[in-house]
Amino acid sequence: MVLEAKKRKMRQEVAHWAEKIGVKPKRVQIQRMTVKWASCSTAGRVCFSADLLDEPSAFQEVVIVHELLHLLVPNHGKLFKSLMKAHLPGWERVAREREVTICGGSEAHVEIRKTKSVDRRKRG
Repeated sequence: MVLEAKKRKMRQEVAHWAEKIGVKPKRVQIQRMTVKWASCSTAGRVCFSADLLDEPSAFQEVVIVHELLHLLVPNHGKLFKSLMKAHLPGWERVAREREVTICGGSEAHVEIRKTKSVDRRKRG
């Protein structure tokens, strides 16, 4: 699939989940990100790594839902985990399989980081 078609498909998934969750991101970006899979700002901007376009759909879905939920809950507390489980019951298994690191950072910025082993695989 051509890059633009993959981006279009991902944007459709983001729109689908945004409607299902009941959020309206102000901006959705797909860009080169070397350290993280995605991030979300309190200003409503959600950014996804272009590398995510080549990942399995189940992992893409976890990252999309994770970031969109941060528009409602800016941390990884009990409410956030409950909402993740309600929307994607097996999300923790999928995240563990991809060796995801979840970083809290400040309330203004929450991100899902790539592990070094994932980053090395991408460089080839």
